[in-house]
Amino acid sequence: MHPELNYKHLYYFWVTAKEGGMSHAAARLGMAVQTVSAQVRLLEQSLGHALFKPAGRGLALTEAGQTALELAEQIFQLGEQLPTAVGDAASQQRVRLVVGISDGLPKLAVRDLLAPAMTEANLRLLCHEDSFDDLLAALALHRLDVVLSDRPAPANPNLKLYSHAMGSSPLGWYAPKAWHTQARRDFPRSLSQVPVLLPTAQSSVRLRIDQWFERQGVQPRVVGEFEDSALLATFGASGMGVLPAAERMREPLAQGYGLKWIGPCDGVQEHFYAIGTARKVQHPLVQRLLSASVA
Repeated sequence: MHPELNYKHLYYFWVTAKEGGMSHAAARLGMAVQTVSAQVRLLEQSLGHALFKPAGRGLALTEAGQTALELAEQIFQLGEQLPTAVGDAASQQRVRLVVGISDGLPKLAVRDLLAPAMTEANLRLLCHEDSFDDLLAALALHRLDVVLSDRPAPANPNLKLYSHAMGSSPLGWYAPKAWHTQARRDFPRSLSQVPVLLPTAQSSVRLRIDQWFERQGVQPRVVGEFEDSALLATFGASGMGVLPAAERMREPLAQGYGLKWIGPCDGVQEHFYAIGTARKVQHPLVQRLLSASVA
């Protein structure tokens, strides 16, 4: 059994690894190099593994050191959040909601999905966009309150995550003024004649769109693919081409981007999920999001 971890030793190691050497770490800490070196050696002794190895005139992390650095990053990042979290809890003036936004989720839908929480007078909203897998890892470490995504969490015995459906929306086709008349004529076969913009394969709905094209016997003239749905709409609005989007976004697409409805993408639904770490949601604002989506 390892002795209790000394977090001061871990902090000196973390600074040394971040600064790239003992002398730089000592300068940042305002300490003697020998003192920093001794503290790091004590950490290595307590863990039973070398964390650094010689590399030229400097030091490099060992495999054990790299693992220790990754965990130290998480520990001290959480430590940086501690004063704010404690202050918020003590003041009882703010309701903090930390949301992970999957990069495959249409950004135009995020504001709509979060609308029920936006009515909270003392809301402090923090949104982080990242890859789906990285967000799930952060959620499992309780760095996020909820992850919004276009797909449920996969089954994983090592991650106790629960997916809560937030509804779905039929997909439709939209066009800028320059292409609207031509795209409407003989739709959907017209999509083989006009330029088409699509989400990338990273979006879960892309496969369903491709299958829809196959069912319609249409070979689309794809001129652009975008991970970000807001970017997709922006380029569509500039006249680059027609694009698919959720029907629930028809009004904001018309008002904000000047995009006009062409027709439905029959049989294709865009799904929305809130992923949390408990089957029964505890955070009051996440409860509010889910209640509104069911209503």
